[in-house]
Amino acid sequence: MPVKIRITNVHLDLGASRRGTDMGSSAMHVAGVVPALEKLGHQVVGMRHIGQVSMEAAEMGDPHARYLKVINEVCRELADDVEKTLSQEEFPLILGGDHSQAIGSVAGAARHFRRQGRELGVFWFDAHTDMNTPETSLSGNIHGMPLSTLLGMGPKLLTDISGQSPAIKPEHVVIFGARDVDQKEADLVKKSGVRVFTMSEIDARGAANCLDEAMQILNRASAGIHLSYDLDGSDPSVAPGTGTPVPGGLNFRESHLVCEVIARSGRLTSMEVVELNPILDTENRTGKFAVWLIQSALGRTILWN
Repeated sequence: MPVKIRITNVHLDLGASRRGTDMGSSAMHVAGVVPALEKLGHQVVGMRHIGQVSMEAAEMGDPHARYLKVINEVCRELADDVEKTLSQEEFPLILGGDHSQAIGSVAGAARHFRRQGRELGVFWFDAHTDMNTPETSLSGNIHGMPLSTLLGMGPKLLTDISGQSPAIKPEHVVIFGARDVDQKEADLVKKSGVRVFTMSEIDARGAANCLDEAMQILNRASAGIHLSYDLDGSDPSVAPGTGTPVPGGLNFRESHLVCEVIARSGRLTSMEVVELNPILDTENRTGKFAVWLIQSALGRTILWN
């Protein structure tokens, strides 16, 4: 079904160790994201840009939660933007940006649906579980902390963005494709109760079976599903332009299957694509791959429906 889409481009790379993800949204536009959506019959009704100050001009602050102040400002602005978009009955498509931005995008969506008495489900596609805290993180990079923040752990400056903490419930979250988790972080993941589909399990059981179980979990969330797609969840052979690549990820077809299954559910409320670093890419391969994934999540099938 054609939908009205509002695109928000998030220019943010302070949550990561490597510069460049602030240009990720631009790479997706160069790859033709708008005409690709229009080809599916969707209408892009508006576009907004949310940005950061440069790393050189920003104050790092606490080394255990680097650039917290600026990331907080960006995420609060993004949360308001997503909430407003949903209130206008438009589909928020957020193009990142490092994964710390999800603190804002998910908080804004959760806040919108909470006011309606409904709860948001989150499909977290990632090579990492992103559940470190300033106390457990080895790097202090906030892009390794967004999911723990949304579950109520971490700096109050970030956990309060949704209006209440936690922003989402662990029983309404699935992590898909994980294969690189810090030891102390793993302890937090286990205690949280979030369902994690590791690559070992996906290899053993098959992507389709794991996706079926994941959707059963997410269908318990009354509002629908936010898809937070970190491109490093896919294998570096198909998505080389990321700052934290981990071998052994989902291949081209498995990555598309994730998006297709969510699209078929009819419950996708919002989507973000993050961690595209054009500096590390080759001929915008990852940018083009990201656009294909967005098309799959928004209804493109082999037989074009």
